[in-house]
Amino acid sequence: MENVLIGKIVAMKAKQIINMKLIIKFKLAVLLLLISITVIADNNSPNENPEQVIVQMQSSLIQVMKNGEKLGYEGRFKFLEPVIDQSHDIELIIKTILGSTYWSQLDHEQKQLIIKTFRELSIATYASRFTQYEGEQFEVIEQRDLPHEQKLVRSQLIKSDGGTVNFDYVLHKTEQGWRIVNILFDGVSDLAIKRGEYRAVMQRDGFQALIESLKEKIALARQN
Repeated sequence: MENVLIGKIVAMKAKQIINMKLIIKFKLAVLLLLISITVIADNNSPNENPEQVIVQMQSSLIQVMKNGEKLGYEGRFKFLEPVIDQSHDIELIIKTILGSTYWSQLDHEQKQLIIKTFRELSIATYASRFTQYEGEQFEVIEQRDLPHEQKLVRSQLIKSDGGTVNFDYVLHKTEQGWRIVNILFDGVSDLAIKRGEYRAVMQRDGFQALIESLKEKIALARQN
């Protein structure tokens, strides 16, 4: 009788061990599945497609507009911070604005300072302009190839009264994905405007004056 009982106990233990192994295998399978899904998601990141970069950014702009008053300037800034970082090549934009001549004259600390300040101004500009929602919608029109392996994504902001504003984005490929390097508002290049303005300040008053000018623009943006 005792041997039979011991046999049953051993059998139960063996069954428990088998069940535990099956559970472990199941958990490992689920883990591997989750990892594979994550890898697939990463490989299909919106930044792998120029049009999707723009769609995602514009969707975020609409979202921040809908909650603009509730968020306030600081809330809009914090919301848009990662959005701009993941869609704009801030460093290349400011390098292009200043040009190789002025950029090469800056030391490492000055370069880091102008990148940091220009980044803050870029986010501040979005946070101050996209403040409230009145039924606007973005619509992507087309994507085109440009020279030097760049892409053009043409889009429109459709206002509630039916009026439109054209937003055309020039993007290039980086290690992190596609990034905006220029924006054209109704055909007017933002890069060209800033290039003329910033270089004039650098030529006339120097680097520190440019930094102070950008900081003044940031302070004005905070008032909205």
